[in-house]
Amino acid sequence: MPSVRRTWPRAAATTAAAAGLALTAVAAAAPVTASGTVTGAGTASARTSALPRTAARPAFAGHQLVRAVGSPLSTEECRTKWKIACYTPLQYRQAYDLNPLYKAGITGKGRTIVIVDSFGSPTVQHDLDVYSKQFGIPSSKVQVVKWGNVPKWDPKNADMLGWAGETTLDVEMAHAVAPDAKIVLVETAVAETEGVTGLPEMMDAEKYLIDHGIGDVITQSFGATENTFPGFDKGDFSSIRKLRYAFEDAARNHVTVLASSGDGGATDNTADGSGYYHERVNSWPSSDPLVTSVGGTQLHLDDAGRRTAPESVYNDNGAGGGGQSHVFTRPAFQNGVKNVVGERRGTPDISMAAAVDGGAWLYSSYDPAATGWDVSGGTSESSPLFSGIVALADQAAGKRLGDIHEALYRLYGRSAYDRTTGIVDVNDGTNNSYEGVTGYTAVNGYDMATGVGTLDAARFVTALAREGHRG
Repeated sequence: MPSVRRTWPRAAATTAAAAGLALTAVAAAAPVTASGTVTGAGTASARTSALPRTAARPAFAGHQLVRAVGSPLSTEECRTKWKIACYTPLQYRQAYDLNPLYKAGITGKGRTIVIVDSFGSPTVQHDLDVYSKQFGIPSSKVQVVKWGNVPKWDPKNADMLGWAGETTLDVEMAHAVAPDAKIVLVETAVAETEGVTGLPEMMDAEKYLIDHGIGDVITQSFGATENTFPGFDKGDFSSIRKLRYAFEDAARNHVTVLASSGDGGATDNTADGSGYYHERVNSWPSSDPLVTSVGGTQLHLDDAGRRTAPESVYNDNGAGGGGQSHVFTRPAFQNGVKNVVGERRGTPDISMAAAVDGGAWLYSSYDPAATGWDVSGGTSESSPLFSGIVALADQAAGKRLGDIHEALYRLYGRSAYDRTTGIVDVNDGTNNSYEGVTGYTAVNGYDMATGVGTLDAARFVTALAREGHRG
């Protein structure tokens, strides 16, 4: 089996950041041009430049066990060749019951998904076109917004390669679910790692787009362990709270914000990236109450996309992140699950496919030495998948649903006796224990392995759209 390349939750630091140079943030003083490039750069704002710096550490985004294959193989062929299952978007559509929505014209048309990644990929449009053609899905235009002085693409730079892989995963998964949604890819100039590194640039970019009416849902396949932020060990959470301005802006403008819950189970990476905490920890922005945390499951499908067993917790080459936040107390929308989360914010909220054994086929050509088809997984996959679901629900509702937490947990409250909610419990007894840290078990009802569970899209999209009108 090919070697594992671990790539969630943060991409590697740039050379400058690794050398300890001061961070700069781009001032959003200039408009987005017709080509999607943000023009003009300025000095760091007082808000971001005052944030402490932390040591950058190498890490990447997503997990890959298969790289640069000539063409996608069937699930059975993958099992024979690599001992893992691998799935196409057509199988996902069957598994998540998306086809009835498409037949009804609910395809994400008129809605915009914003994807935020450091550096991006120079071949993202070409790769999406190839991916779409392979599976008979109409392609769509990716509008690229370069936030700041994004460095020139270097295919020998491992940091850039890692983020290009993440970008490919994000774009192709969002498109797989919402094929007619517009995609805006924001490429930032500083790699997000641990602590605050790279995050001010991402938050500034998100706020700029929100303020200019760009985007209905934002998906974030990145995160940093809460414990790695400056001041955490002293009980000072201001370095995280000072970064929430984009999410507060999103709430005011009815934009839905999502984040991957992480691939470290109930633990996560230490600040230097050399290992994991030996106790339960959580990561931001997934832990933020203004963000919908998307965890990971493992699908069990045949070649037609039919389920051969119920979904289980993602726990291979990583595990779905989940647990209690050490920064945020329990938000009101989780009062109904306080017996599980206690007095803290609990994650995830909901989950979709993330396992590597059951990973997604992707096409990429950003690396000239490894052009072809890859199989990737991790919660870097589940968040963009769910962004497509939100885009579909926005279209069905005829408006932005914004922060979906209240609607989601109201649906969950009825799901035990009302199948029309589309919420599907994950309760097979598997867990997200990882790296020696005992995690949480998938049991009946809400749990911190998969949140409220997963979904049947034909029902869930309609129910979320209807419930969102009450908000």
